[in-house]
Amino acid sequence: MTTELVIVLAVSAFFIGVSKAGFSGVSLISVFLLAENFGAKESLGVALPMLIMADLLVYPAYRKYGSWGPVWKFLWPALIGIGIALWGLHAFSNETVRVVIGSIILSMVGMQLLRKWAPVFFEKMVHSHSFGIAAGVSGGVATMMANAAGPIMQLYLLSRRMPKMELIGVGARFFLVVNFLKLPLSAGLDLITWETLKWDFIMLPSVVLGVLIGKKLLVKVPQKAFEATVVVFALIAGLRLVSGS
Repeated sequence: MTTELVIVLAVSAFFIGVSKAGFSGVSLISVFLLAENFGAKESLGVALPMLIMADLLVYPAYRKYGSWGPVWKFLWPALIGIGIALWGLHAFSNETVRVVIGSIILSMVGMQLLRKWAPVFFEKMVHSHSFGIAAGVSGGVATMMANAAGPIMQLYLLSRRMPKMELIGVGARFFLVVNFLKLPLSAGLDLITWETLKWDFIMLPSVVLGVLIGKKLLVKVPQKAFEATVVVFALIAGLRLVSGS
């Protein structure tokens, strides 16, 4: 592996750690870097073990926040989305995968803008059963196709007016379960190899550093600034994925 790719992996691992500590929008930085250097599909197998490493670090730190109830409500539609994504990974090109994920993220940003501009209508919509199902399915598609469901889930939970720390606790539980479920699926698609696993293990210190710095930043960032950060990163990520730049 070249020096350039090692640097890409280290930076990606760091931002994966930061994202798992609460700033999920920055995970799209890793999505970009890995997709551009390894390919949209191939990057899935590179990123997933690092995501699981971060999950194992973050869950114990945030398990006193949130609960498992919201996880189970979000999980079953997410599993439907994962099934759809598995089909898509077989049928779609790397370029199409990028556009699909970018479109999903932009739709969730649109939901947040709708929350600001039409709050009465938005409140009725987000508390409907169909909205939760749509968000779960979209998250399942995004997590399987690009390991990019973090912004979608955070945007959805923000729409439910969930406090910051509770949101992080629910997210830590959800992704701990989902990423372990994805492991055999990704291996079955030949996206994970012994070579990628070796480099993922080497990148563990970068993941740990990202988690530690992310935790320190999280407690210092106010709720409104936190929400704005999630939306801005998601908007930038969605536009870049759709444009292919």
